[in-house]
Amino acid sequence: MASNLIPVTVLTGFLGAGKTTLLKRILTEQHGRRIAVIENEFGPEGIDNDLLVQEGNEQIIEMNNGCICCTVRGDLARILKELARRRSAGHVDFERVIIETTGMANPGPVTQTFFMDDEVAEQFLLDGVITVVDAKHGEQTLSSQPEAQNQVGFADRILVSKVDLVSAEEQEALRARLLRMNPRAPIRPVHFGEIGIDEVLDIRGFNLNSILEIDPEFLEAEHPDLAAPHAAGHEHAHEESHGHGHDDAIKAFVFRGDRPFDALQLEEFLSAIVQVYGADLLRYKGILWIEGSDRRVVFQGVHMLMGSDLGRPWGPDEARSSKMVFIGRNLPHDTIEKGLQNCLVQ
Repeated sequence: MASNLIPVTVLTGFLGAGKTTLLKRILTEQHGRRIAVIENEFGPEGIDNDLLVQEGNEQIIEMNNGCICCTVRGDLARILKELARRRSAGHVDFERVIIETTGMANPGPVTQTFFMDDEVAEQFLLDGVITVVDAKHGEQTLSSQPEAQNQVGFADRILVSKVDLVSAEEQEALRARLLRMNPRAPIRPVHFGEIGIDEVLDIRGFNLNSILEIDPEFLEAEHPDLAAPHAAGHEHAHEESHGHGHDDAIKAFVFRGDRPFDALQLEEFLSAIVQVYGADLLRYKGILWIEGSDRRVVFQGVHMLMGSDLGRPWGPDEARSSKMVFIGRNLPHDTIEKGLQNCLVQ
Protein backbone atom coordinates (compact mmCIF):
# COMPACT_ATOMS: atom_id res chain seq x y z
CA MET A 1 0.00 0.00 0.00
CA ALA A 2 1.51 3.33 -1.06
CA SER A 3 2.47 5.03 2.16
CA ASN A 4 1.62 8.51 0.96
CA LEU A 5 -1.98 7.67 0.08
CA ILE A 6 -4.67 7.81 2.77
CA PRO A 7 -6.56 4.48 2.94
CA VAL A 8 -10.36 4.68 2.85
CA THR A 9 -12.90 2.10 4.04
CA VAL A 10 -16.53 2.28 2.91
CA LEU A 11 -18.97 1.01 5.55
CA THR A 12 -22.39 0.11 4.24
CA GLY A 13 -25.41 -1.93 5.27
CA PHE A 14 -29.17 -1.63 5.36
CA LEU A 15 -31.13 0.48 7.83
CA GLY A 16 -30.88 -0.95 11.33
CA ALA A 17 -28.17 -3.49 10.45
CA GLY A 18 -25.81 -2.15 13.11
CA LYS A 19 -23.53 0.23 11.23
CA THR A 20 -24.04 2.94 13.84
CA THR A 21 -23.06 0.60 16.68
CA LEU A 22 -19.88 -0.29 14.85
CA LEU A 23 -19.19 3.37 14.06
CA LYS A 24 -19.78 4.43 17.68
CA ARG A 25 -17.13 1.98 18.80
CA ILE A 26 -14.67 3.30 16.25
CA LEU A 27 -15.37 6.90 17.26
CA THR A 28 -15.17 6.37 21.01
CA GLU A 29 -12.92 3.37 21.67
CA GLN A 30 -9.30 3.94 22.64
CA HIS A 31 -7.73 2.18 19.68
CA GLY A 32 -4.91 4.67 19.18
CA ARG A 33 -5.73 5.27 15.52
CA ARG A 34 -6.48 8.66 14.01
CA ILE A 35 -9.51 8.10 11.81
CA ALA A 36 -11.67 10.60 9.96
CA VAL A 37 -15.25 9.31 9.71
CA ILE A 38 -17.43 10.74 6.96
CA GLU A 39 -21.15 10.24 7.22
CA ASN A 40 -22.37 10.36 3.64
CA GLU A 41 -25.93 11.65 3.87
CA PHE A 42 -28.28 11.84 0.94
CA GLY A 43 -31.40 12.65 2.87
CA PRO A 44 -32.77 14.34 5.96
CA GLU A 45 -32.35 11.37 8.27
CA GLY A 46 -28.99 11.47 10.03
CA ILE A 47 -27.76 8.37 11.80
CA ASP A 48 -27.37 9.55 15.34
CA ASN A 49 -27.39 13.29 15.70
CA ASP A 50 -26.28 13.51 19.31
CA LEU A 51 -23.24 11.33 18.57
CA LEU A 52 -22.42 12.80 15.23
CA VAL A 53 -23.44 16.07 13.67
CA GLN A 54 -25.97 18.81 14.27
CA GLU A 55 -28.09 20.42 11.57
CA GLY A 56 -26.51 22.81 9.11
CA ASN A 57 -23.77 22.32 6.55
CA GLU A 58 -20.71 20.15 6.90
CA GLN A 59 -19.10 20.31 10.28
CA ILE A 60 -15.92 18.62 11.29
CA ILE A 61 -15.86 17.51 14.92
CA GLU A 62 -12.85 16.16 16.78
CA MET A 63 -13.77 13.24 19.04
CA ASN A 64 -12.03 12.73 22.37
CA ASN A 65 -10.15 9.62 21.16
CA GLY A 66 -8.48 11.52 18.34
CA CYS A 67 -10.98 10.58 15.65
CA ILE A 68 -12.58 13.20 13.47
CA CYS A 69 -16.18 13.14 12.35
CA CYS A 70 -17.92 15.01 9.55
CA THR A 71 -21.13 14.85 7.55
CA VAL A 72 -21.48 15.25 3.82
CA ARG A 73 -24.68 16.41 2.28
CA GLY A 74 -24.00 16.03 -1.39
CA ASP A 75 -20.61 15.77 -3.00
CA LEU A 76 -18.25 13.28 -1.39
CA ALA A 77 -15.29 14.30 -3.56
CA ARG A 78 -15.56 17.85 -2.24
CA ILE A 79 -15.33 16.87 1.45
CA LEU A 80 -12.46 14.44 0.76
CA LYS A 81 -10.47 17.21 -0.93
CA GLU A 82 -11.31 19.59 1.92
CA LEU A 83 -10.13 17.05 4.51
CA ALA A 84 -6.91 16.49 2.55
CA ARG A 85 -6.32 20.26 2.37
CA ARG A 86 -6.86 20.66 6.12
CA ARG A 87 -4.55 17.75 6.79
CA SER A 88 -1.78 19.21 4.57
CA ALA A 89 -2.14 22.56 6.32
CA GLY A 90 -1.78 20.86 9.71
CA HIS A 91 -5.30 21.81 10.91
CA VAL A 92 -6.45 18.19 11.34
CA ASP A 93 -4.50 14.99 11.82
CA PHE A 94 -5.76 11.63 10.60
CA GLU A 95 -4.22 8.55 9.01
CA ARG A 96 -7.25 6.93 7.39
CA VAL A 97 -10.89 7.58 6.46
CA ILE A 98 -14.07 5.56 7.02
CA ILE A 99 -17.10 6.56 4.96
CA GLU A 100 -20.46 5.48 6.28
CA THR A 101 -23.14 5.43 3.58
CA THR A 102 -26.85 5.78 4.31
CA GLY A 103 -28.83 2.57 4.59
CA MET A 104 -30.49 3.11 1.23
CA ALA A 105 -27.31 3.87 -0.68
CA ASN A 106 -25.73 1.82 -3.43
CA PRO A 107 -21.98 1.76 -2.68
CA GLY A 108 -21.20 1.93 -6.42
CA PRO A 109 -21.10 5.71 -6.88
CA VAL A 110 -19.14 6.12 -3.62
CA THR A 111 -16.43 3.69 -4.75
CA GLN A 112 -16.30 5.21 -8.22
CA THR A 113 -15.36 8.58 -6.72
CA PHE A 114 -11.90 7.15 -6.03
CA PHE A 115 -11.33 6.24 -9.68
CA MET A 116 -13.14 9.06 -11.48
CA ASP A 117 -11.75 12.10 -9.67
CA ASP A 118 -8.03 12.56 -10.28
CA GLU A 119 -7.49 14.86 -7.33
CA VAL A 120 -9.12 12.33 -4.99
CA ALA A 121 -7.17 9.43 -6.56
CA GLU A 122 -3.87 11.25 -6.01
CA GLN A 123 -4.47 11.51 -2.27
CA PHE A 124 -6.73 8.62 -1.24
CA LEU A 125 -6.67 4.87 -1.80
CA LEU A 126 -9.86 2.82 -1.61
CA ASP A 127 -9.11 -0.08 0.74
CA GLY A 128 -12.39 -1.98 0.87
CA VAL A 129 -16.16 -2.09 1.23
CA ILE A 130 -17.50 -3.55 4.50
CA THR A 131 -21.19 -4.49 4.50
CA VAL A 132 -23.16 -5.11 7.69
CA VAL A 133 -26.12 -7.51 7.34
CA ASP A 134 -28.71 -7.98 10.08
CA ALA A 135 -29.19 -11.72 10.76
CA LYS A 136 -32.73 -11.17 12.07
CA HIS A 137 -34.11 -9.16 9.14
CA GLY A 138 -31.48 -9.87 6.48
CA GLU A 139 -33.44 -12.43 4.48
CA GLN A 140 -36.50 -10.19 4.26
CA THR A 141 -34.44 -7.10 3.45
CA LEU A 142 -32.52 -8.89 0.68
CA SER A 143 -35.79 -10.10 -0.84
CA SER A 144 -37.49 -6.71 -0.78
CA GLN A 145 -34.69 -4.15 -1.26
CA PRO A 146 -32.47 -4.12 -4.37
CA GLU A 147 -30.13 -1.68 -2.59
CA ALA A 148 -29.41 -4.28 0.09
CA GLN A 149 -28.44 -6.76 -2.64
CA ASN A 150 -26.11 -4.15 -4.17
CA GLN A 151 -24.45 -3.68 -0.79
CA VAL A 152 -23.78 -7.43 -0.50
CA GLY A 153 -22.53 -7.69 -4.08
CA PHE A 154 -20.08 -4.85 -3.55
CA ALA A 155 -18.65 -6.12 -0.27
CA ASP A 156 -15.06 -7.12 0.34
CA ARG A 157 -16.10 -8.34 3.79
CA ILE A 158 -19.56 -9.08 5.21
CA LEU A 159 -20.30 -8.65 8.93
CA VAL A 160 -23.47 -10.39 10.13
CA SER A 161 -24.98 -8.67 13.17
CA LYS A 162 -27.66 -9.81 15.65
CA VAL A 163 -26.76 -13.49 15.25
CA ASP A 164 -27.91 -14.06 18.86
CA LEU A 165 -31.49 -13.37 17.73
CA VAL A 166 -31.71 -16.22 15.21
CA SER A 167 -31.34 -19.99 15.22
CA ALA A 168 -28.28 -21.78 13.86
CA GLU A 169 -30.39 -22.95 10.88
CA GLU A 170 -31.50 -19.40 10.05
CA GLN A 171 -27.94 -18.17 10.35
CA GLU A 172 -26.69 -20.92 8.01
CA ALA A 173 -29.46 -20.23 5.46
CA LEU A 174 -28.52 -16.54 5.39
CA ARG A 175 -24.83 -17.41 5.05
CA ALA A 176 -25.56 -19.74 2.12
CA ARG A 177 -27.55 -16.99 0.42
CA LEU A 178 -24.84 -14.37 0.95
CA LEU A 179 -22.29 -16.83 -0.41
CA ARG A 180 -24.21 -17.29 -3.67
CA MET A 181 -24.40 -13.53 -4.07
CA ASN A 182 -20.76 -12.86 -3.23
CA PRO A 183 -18.31 -15.75 -2.79
CA ARG A 184 -15.27 -13.45 -2.59
CA ALA A 185 -16.20 -11.70 0.66
CA PRO A 186 -15.38 -13.47 3.95
CA ILE A 187 -18.47 -13.57 6.19
CA ARG A 188 -18.00 -12.87 9.93
CA PRO A 189 -20.58 -12.76 12.72
CA VAL A 190 -20.36 -9.65 14.94
CA HIS A 191 -21.98 -9.05 18.32
CA PHE A 192 -23.01 -5.45 19.10
CA GLY A 193 -20.38 -4.11 16.72
CA GLU A 194 -17.64 -5.88 18.68
CA ILE A 195 -15.04 -6.78 16.11
CA GLY A 196 -11.33 -6.13 16.08
CA ILE A 197 -10.66 -2.93 14.20
CA ASP A 198 -8.08 -4.86 12.16
CA GLU A 199 -10.93 -6.94 10.74
CA VAL A 200 -12.30 -3.90 8.90
CA LEU A 201 -9.14 -1.95 8.03
CA ASP A 202 -6.30 -2.71 5.60
CA ILE A 203 -8.11 -5.52 3.82
CA ARG A 204 -6.81 -4.42 0.39
CA GLY A 205 -10.06 -5.21 -1.35
CA PHE A 206 -9.33 -2.94 -4.30
CA ASN A 207 -5.63 -3.70 -4.52
CA LEU A 208 -5.04 -5.35 -7.87
CA ASN A 209 -2.44 -7.73 -6.53
CA SER A 210 -4.37 -8.83 -3.47
CA ILE A 211 -5.24 -12.52 -3.51
CA LEU A 212 -8.38 -13.55 -5.32
CA GLU A 213 -10.16 -15.45 -2.60
CA ILE A 214 -13.29 -17.37 -3.50
CA ASP A 215 -15.04 -19.29 -0.76
CA PRO A 216 -14.39 -23.00 -1.43
CA GLU A 217 -17.96 -23.82 -0.42
CA PHE A 218 -19.16 -21.78 -3.37
CA LEU A 219 -16.84 -23.61 -5.76
CA GLU A 220 -18.00 -26.98 -4.49
CA ALA A 221 -21.63 -25.97 -5.00
CA GLU A 222 -20.88 -24.63 -8.50
CA HIS A 223 -18.71 -27.56 -9.55
CA PRO A 224 -19.26 -30.69 -7.46
CA ASP A 225 -16.15 -32.34 -8.88
CA LEU A 226 -14.33 -28.98 -9.21
CA ALA A 227 -12.81 -30.03 -12.53
CA ALA A 228 -15.84 -30.40 -14.76
CA PRO A 229 -17.27 -27.43 -16.63
CA HIS A 230 -20.58 -26.12 -15.35
CA ALA A 231 -23.02 -28.94 -16.03
CA ALA A 232 -26.33 -28.02 -17.58
CA GLY A 233 -29.16 -28.41 -15.11
CA HIS A 234 -26.81 -28.69 -12.17
CA GLU A 235 -27.66 -25.24 -10.90
CA HIS A 236 -31.33 -26.12 -10.62
CA ALA A 237 -30.53 -29.28 -8.69
CA HIS A 238 -28.33 -27.31 -6.34
CA GLU A 239 -31.14 -24.79 -5.74
CA GLU A 240 -33.52 -27.60 -4.79
CA SER A 241 -31.09 -29.49 -2.62
CA HIS A 242 -30.55 -26.43 -0.48
CA GLY A 243 -34.28 -25.95 -0.11
CA HIS A 244 -34.18 -22.20 -0.61
CA GLY A 245 -36.50 -20.42 -2.97
CA HIS A 246 -34.55 -17.18 -3.42
CA ASP A 247 -33.74 -16.13 -6.91
CA ASP A 248 -31.73 -13.05 -6.10
CA ALA A 249 -31.03 -10.64 -8.95
CA ILE A 250 -27.48 -10.33 -7.67
CA LYS A 251 -25.48 -13.49 -8.10
CA ALA A 252 -21.91 -14.52 -8.59
CA PHE A 253 -20.35 -16.96 -10.96
CA VAL A 254 -16.81 -18.16 -11.42
CA PHE A 255 -15.07 -18.83 -14.74
CA ARG A 256 -12.05 -21.13 -14.89
CA GLY A 257 -9.83 -21.69 -17.91
CA ASP A 258 -7.11 -24.30 -18.28
CA ARG A 259 -5.78 -22.92 -21.59
CA PRO A 260 -4.16 -19.49 -21.99
CA PHE A 261 -6.16 -16.47 -23.14
CA ASP A 262 -5.46 -14.66 -26.39
CA ALA A 263 -4.75 -11.20 -24.96
CA LEU A 264 -6.29 -9.18 -27.79
CA GLN A 265 -9.47 -11.27 -28.03
CA LEU A 266 -9.94 -11.15 -24.27
CA GLU A 267 -9.51 -7.39 -24.13
CA GLU A 268 -12.05 -6.89 -26.93
CA PHE A 269 -14.55 -9.25 -25.30
CA LEU A 270 -14.26 -7.76 -21.81
CA SER A 271 -14.56 -4.23 -23.22
CA ALA A 272 -17.76 -5.26 -25.02
CA ILE A 273 -19.21 -6.92 -21.90
CA VAL A 274 -18.44 -3.86 -19.80
CA GLN A 275 -20.04 -1.56 -22.39
CA VAL A 276 -23.25 -3.59 -22.46
CA TYR A 277 -23.56 -4.81 -18.87
CA GLY A 278 -21.37 -2.33 -16.96
CA ALA A 279 -24.24 -0.85 -14.96
CA ASP A 280 -25.18 -4.33 -13.72
CA LEU A 281 -21.65 -5.57 -13.09
CA LEU A 282 -20.87 -4.71 -9.49
CA ARG A 283 -17.45 -6.25 -8.93
CA TYR A 284 -15.35 -8.54 -11.07
CA LYS A 285 -11.84 -9.78 -10.58
CA GLY A 286 -9.54 -12.37 -12.02
CA ILE A 287 -6.10 -13.90 -12.23
CA LEU A 288 -5.35 -14.68 -15.86
CA TRP A 289 -3.02 -16.91 -17.82
CA ILE A 290 -2.19 -14.95 -20.96
CA GLU A 291 -0.45 -16.55 -23.94
CA GLY A 292 3.17 -15.49 -24.28
CA SER A 293 3.43 -14.00 -20.79
CA ASP A 294 5.45 -15.66 -18.04
CA ARG A 295 3.62 -13.61 -15.40
CA ARG A 296 0.03 -13.83 -14.30
CA VAL A 297 -2.18 -10.87 -15.17
CA VAL A 298 -4.45 -9.54 -12.44
CA PHE A 299 -7.54 -7.59 -13.38
CA GLN A 300 -10.54 -6.16 -11.59
CA GLY A 301 -13.38 -3.77 -12.19
CA VAL A 302 -16.26 -1.84 -10.70
CA HIS A 303 -19.18 -1.22 -13.05
CA MET A 304 -17.59 0.16 -16.25
CA LEU A 305 -14.14 0.86 -14.79
CA MET A 306 -11.66 -1.91 -15.40
CA GLY A 307 -7.94 -2.14 -14.67
CA SER A 308 -5.22 -4.76 -15.03
CA ASP A 309 -1.65 -5.22 -13.93
CA LEU A 310 1.13 -7.80 -14.13
CA GLY A 311 1.20 -10.12 -11.15
CA ARG A 312 4.00 -12.38 -9.97
CA PRO A 313 5.72 -14.78 -12.38
CA TRP A 314 4.35 -18.30 -12.80
CA GLY A 315 6.54 -20.81 -10.97
CA PRO A 316 8.45 -23.36 -13.10
CA ASP A 317 6.35 -26.27 -11.76
CA GLU A 318 3.15 -24.32 -11.21
CA ALA A 319 0.01 -25.41 -13.06
CA ARG A 320 -1.15 -22.38 -15.01
CA SER A 321 -4.83 -21.51 -15.24
CA SER A 322 -7.22 -18.57 -15.16
CA LYS A 323 -9.86 -17.87 -12.53
CA MET A 324 -12.37 -15.02 -12.71
CA VAL A 325 -15.33 -14.10 -10.54
CA PHE A 326 -18.19 -11.87 -11.69
CA ILE A 327 -20.75 -10.40 -9.29
CA GLY A 328 -23.71 -8.60 -10.78
CA ARG A 329 -27.41 -8.19 -11.38
CA ASN A 330 -29.10 -10.61 -13.80
CA LEU A 331 -25.89 -11.23 -15.70
CA PRO A 332 -26.08 -13.51 -18.77
CA HIS A 333 -23.92 -16.24 -17.25
CA ASP A 334 -23.92 -18.42 -20.39
CA THR A 335 -23.08 -15.58 -22.77
CA ILE A 336 -20.12 -14.48 -20.66
CA GLU A 337 -18.94 -18.06 -20.15
CA LYS A 338 -19.10 -18.85 -23.89
CA GLY A 339 -17.44 -15.57 -24.81
CA LEU A 340 -14.55 -16.21 -22.41
CA GLN A 341 -14.18 -19.78 -23.70
CA ASN A 342 -13.87 -18.36 -27.22
CA CYS A 343 -11.01 -16.08 -26.09
CA LEU A 344 -8.91 -19.06 -24.99
CA VAL A 345 -6.17 -20.13 -27.38
CA GLN A 346 -7.59 -23.06 -29.32
